[in-house]
Amino acid sequence: MKELWEKIKEALVSALPVTAIVYIMALTPWFDFSATELITFTVGAVLLILGIGLFNLGADLAMTPMGTHVGSGLSRQKKLSLLLTVCFVLGMLITIAEPDLQVLANQVSAVMNGTVLIVAVGAGVGLFLLVAVLKIVFQKSLSHILMLFYMLLFAVALLLVVNGNEALLPMAFDSGGVTTGPITVPFIMALGVGISGVLGDRRNKENSFGLVALCSVGPILAVLLLGVFSRNHLSYTVPDYTVSQDVLGTFLHTAAHTCKEVAIALGLIVVFFILCQVFFLKLNLRHLARIGVGVVFTYVGLVIFLTGVNVGFMPIGYKLGHALSRVSPWFLIGFGLVMGVLVVLAEPAIHVLNSQVEEVTGGLVKKRSMMIGLCIGVGAAICLSMVRIAFDFSLVYYIIPGYGISLALSLFVPPVYTAIAFDSGGVASGPMTSGFILPFAIGACVGLQGEAAVLQDAFGVVALVAMIPLITIQLLGFRGILKEKRAERRAMKRILDADDQQIINFL
Repeated sequence: MKELWEKIKEALVSALPVTAIVYIMALTPWFDFSATELITFTVGAVLLILGIGLFNLGADLAMTPMGTHVGSGLSRQKKLSLLLTVCFVLGMLITIAEPDLQVLANQVSAVMNGTVLIVAVGAGVGLFLLVAVLKIVFQKSLSHILMLFYMLLFAVALLLVVNGNEALLPMAFDSGGVTTGPITVPFIMALGVGISGVLGDRRNKENSFGLVALCSVGPILAVLLLGVFSRNHLSYTVPDYTVSQDVLGTFLHTAAHTCKEVAIALGLIVVFFILCQVFFLKLNLRHLARIGVGVVFTYVGLVIFLTGVNVGFMPIGYKLGHALSRVSPWFLIGFGLVMGVLVVLAEPAIHVLNSQVEEVTGGLVKKRSMMIGLCIGVGAAICLSMVRIAFDFSLVYYIIPGYGISLALSLFVPPVYTAIAFDSGGVASGPMTSGFILPFAIGACVGLQGEAAVLQDAFGVVALVAMIPLITIQLLGFRGILKEKRAERRAMKRILDADDQQIINFL
């Protein structure tokens, strides 16, 4: 209970800025929030805080240990075929069960069959999880692998444009961030830590990261390929973001639906872990009891969090974006910057990432530095998204230079920073981004460009949130290199000065 209280206090500090800014905006003459909307948002905010606290505690007790034990246990079997087969099946199953993927399938149902999309994306994640494991086993450079596959992505994206389905491009790149959700990310990251702990070499820190980065490529490639071979043209209808007068009934209905989705997603991981426990892990009862309690915390926390976001935050996000678009495009752009900085604090998996980064790097990369870098990166991403909505231009003008800079930086910074940066992109684009920022962008786009432009201009915000941290975190690593070199030069200067003084004294 003491640990839970500490987690809830951390969640309160994280979620309070976003909540406060909504209340402040409600006092301005630009908004006409009803009492029902404010009550719904308030209840959603309370659920969000409680959900983040429970989820973070559950991740510490269950998700991270489960992933680490499975990764190290599989690696100790010394059977590469078993390791690869299990990782492929695991990546596919947990992705198919990821709640956010169901939302993506509904969005593109007009252009492709939802079941086909889900299976294709699941296979993409499973395949790239297999690639990530091979990278660890054969000790290959993450930056070189990423360069190869992102060049492949851009080539397929060009085919999509030629095929006449360019409108699918923003949603395809959004899928990379949406699919690696809060259930899969802690487990996959810990799986990498476990595998690299057994099979890694002196570059163990680098090998501990990069799995999420590579798994994020699979969904993008899957959606792009489906778009290339599709003969339909994508249409999009803006969802109904109105707040129901039956507040209690809406929360209960959404909670029941979320319970089922999270149970399927989390259940697959638990069943898989039980099979590993029976065949080769053989953990003692004390460890299993602790993990069992953590699974319960994870489940309850995620249900509460997603219910609060879906019911309380999505309608308010849409209304904020729509109202601010009518005030001034420049005010909307500035507000997007502030909102991005604040929203990343409330992403549940961000805190898991930051803790694992500090632990694995032995304090070389501090949680505070990571959080500052992510806040700046996500703020810049949402700001740039608002610029794109206001001036109506293609996402390509961001994606190609952005990934070009990211991949170029990977040649100059320590590999561990590249691995952490590309993982951060997938983690930062979590449920708060898709559940609050995406409706905010849709509302702004409807206000400025109309519903017809939503698919082309509003979507892509998740892709930018996943991309910009790649640059900011690697710049953080580049700054660290320069700092170390300056320190070395100062130390060398002191040594030379001391030697000169000794020579003078001797003479």
